[in-house]
Amino acid sequence: MSPYPMHIVFPETTASDGKLVGIYISSIPFATIEAEKISGSRPAEAQNLVQGKWVGSSSWNTIVDPLNGEPFIKVAEVDKSEIKPFVDSLSRCPKHGLHNPFKSPERYLLYGDISAKAGHMLSEPKVSDFFARLIQRVSPKSYEQAKGEVFVTQKFLENFSGDQVRFLARSFAVPGNHLGQQSHGFRWPYGPVAIITPFNFPLEIPVLQLMGALYMGNKPLLKVDSKVSIVMDQMLRLLHACGLPAEDVDFINSDGKTMNKLLKEANPRMTLFTGSSKVAEKLAEDLKGRIKLEDAGFDWKILGPDVNEVDYIAWVCNQDAYACSGQKCSAQSILFMHENWSSSPFISKMKELAARRKLEDLTVGPVLTVTTEAMFDHVKKLLKIPGSKLLFGGEPLENHTIPSIYGAFKPTAVYIPLEEILKEDNFELVTKEIFGPFQVITDYKANQLPLVLDALERMHAHLTAAVVSNDVLFLQEVIGNTVNGTTYAGLRARTTGAPQNHWFGPAGDPRGAGIGTPEAIKLVWSCHREVIYDIGPVPHHWQTPPST
Repeated sequence: MSPYPMHIVFPETTASDGKLVGIYISSIPFATIEAEKISGSRPAEAQNLVQGKWVGSSSWNTIVDPLNGEPFIKVAEVDKSEIKPFVDSLSRCPKHGLHNPFKSPERYLLYGDISAKAGHMLSEPKVSDFFARLIQRVSPKSYEQAKGEVFVTQKFLENFSGDQVRFLARSFAVPGNHLGQQSHGFRWPYGPVAIITPFNFPLEIPVLQLMGALYMGNKPLLKVDSKVSIVMDQMLRLLHACGLPAEDVDFINSDGKTMNKLLKEANPRMTLFTGSSKVAEKLAEDLKGRIKLEDAGFDWKILGPDVNEVDYIAWVCNQDAYACSGQKCSAQSILFMHENWSSSPFISKMKELAARRKLEDLTVGPVLTVTTEAMFDHVKKLLKIPGSKLLFGGEPLENHTIPSIYGAFKPTAVYIPLEEILKEDNFELVTKEIFGPFQVITDYKANQLPLVLDALERMHAHLTAAVVSNDVLFLQEVIGNTVNGTTYAGLRARTTGAPQNHWFGPAGDPRGAGIGTPEAIKLVWSCHREVIYDIGPVPHHWQTPPST
């Protein structure tokens, strides 16, 4: 039985004209929708949260169902003329934050309590199923993948319950040069901050980054891709029910240009951006470097010389490349296969596993940022490279109602010879990230490992990687000559998976952001402040020394 009463009080919900908006209350106390009943005749509405109140906007952006094209969600998108309340709200937060080790330290305990309650709520089957189904509606993926996202979020919240939030702000002291002098290092908030997150993990990424920002004492403005923002609309209502002060977080729906204008005017002290490299670089320039990035991931996997557990490794490769229809920043983009694997049934196993995926259970589904035509054109360009061949896929999905603005493509793999990949004219094309069910496969001879390492050195994105081998010397050689921030090594290595129990983020870029762990939270959401106490006493018989 839930410990949360049915008469939970939520922040007021108002339209842009100030009138109270009627909301549908589902059987779940905090929810204003029922995930499986959202439709054209019963659309869901995603609102904005600013200065402690839910508000609408002057216009609605209609989101179509990615499975059938039916308009099914109305998003209250703020335009450039409506950003002032959000700018004002951020501007009211001082640089020293809402709390810090010297100010309102009881809020560290508050957020430990909020996390405990929210984690408990997400553990309830009815609530976890609600979010899993809602995720499936807006970012179609299998129920197991959607439920996994809810599980990681729940475990993260449990990890930071009780005293764990204040432990994030743990300080240290160093003895000084004389009696009464000590230096103390503290983790300090930035104050007003912004968070921008993508469509592919509509619950996990925004919740983990949002809570990390709050734990450290910041006031965040959160923007999630409008296609999926209804998920965080509902999650914020859950957090309010668990004690989150309504004024601590602002939540905005807008297009990119409006958000860019807001950021320039509000001038947050730090912005976390998860998304495409192109947008990331523009924001880095516009915000004068006050940014942390978790951008594109053209992620590689190397199969080492020791051929073992072919069925298992083929299954992991299938999951890495095609789960969530390849729409993970950690998805396996290119596979380097040692020649010893050529005599194994590995490729045929991969083909069989890819063929099992079907739209009915969403093990393959709509691609929300790449059209079918764009994926088909990319495959055609790759097949013009000498020696390349289509291993499987390469065709649109059949018998579906996915709207043409989205992609619908079978899991695909294209083989390209290693020597051709390394050619200047081909490398950029081959290493272009396709955010869909697509991968490049190549092979290498025992004496060609230096060529593989050269290819990895030339890549620009360094998020995840996998070295599939239990050969310790091989592992040392590859890991020691690469940089990816989240690298899995060993027989069971994968590229995907951003659980709550280890760091997930890129390396090799001072702007790189992590997620999920104490180290990630402290790196992204706080800075170092040193306080040097020097209280005396002044030595007896002290005299003014000569000028120096």
